[in-house]
Amino acid sequence: MTEAVLSVGIGGFGVIGQAVARKLDAGIPGLRLVAVSARDREAAAGRMAGMTNPVPVVALDELATLADVVVECAPAAVFAEVAGPAIEAGRIFIPLSCGALLAHPELSDRAAETGARILVPTGALLGLDAVRAAGEGTIHSVGMVTRKPPKGLIGAPHLEKNQIRVDNLTEPLKVFEGSAREAVKGFPANVNVAVALSLAGIGPDRTTIEIWADPGVDRNTHTIKVDSDATRFTMTIEGVPSPDNPATGMLTPLSVMATLRGLVSTVKVGT
Repeated sequence: MTEAVLSVGIGGFGVIGQAVARKLDAGIPGLRLVAVSARDREAAAGRMAGMTNPVPVVALDELATLADVVVECAPAAVFAEVAGPAIEAGRIFIPLSCGALLAHPELSDRAAETGARILVPTGALLGLDAVRAAGEGTIHSVGMVTRKPPKGLIGAPHLEKNQIRVDNLTEPLKVFEGSAREAVKGFPANVNVAVALSLAGIGPDRTTIEIWADPGVDRNTHTIKVDSDATRFTMTIEGVPSPDNPATGMLTPLSVMATLRGLVSTVKVGT
């Protein structure tokens, strides 16, 4: 019997996209990389140097015509260019800019009509299985405190709008407190994790988050507290920032790979 293989297209070929592509190129049973997309297609083709099986660099809206699974790891500004065609074509869509899902609620409704699936990876968090399980009962509250090295927050719209400087800090500075929905608007490259947490639990308006620029940490640190009728727990994760993009962590592309493996694995651990 011939083994079924899922074809994978990657929308965005930056730090995360390249890491996922190279893992797939190294060979994973049941998965095959067929295309990537990037704004600078010539540069993206050059970044494939060393890959065993280089693939075409295509336009964002072409990915869904070539791949069974579309992984989005592009800037949030072009999210819809990846997501829309994937949903319309009934593909499996794996978004990393999951905060953009809040701005496009129509995607989930359309996915129900086309047969598409939207799978949000765990990303830089842990314990989403526990949060999802608790959500089958009643969750009273979910709160998150994020501490990042200041350089990982530079350029965030919230900081620029409010003229908050974080490049000369000598002590921790709380730069935001509010809902996950508000946070992702002000920090679209930094707190997709909060949106993933909110989607697993009680939603983006009831999930709260504090964001700290902390010169005393060298890792992206997230502490989450959940209180429900079935359980109460606190969890902390300290992710190593990517040396090429401190706004994201090295665990993120690995989480994408774990999600992809879960699509084809005989045994899948976790909900």
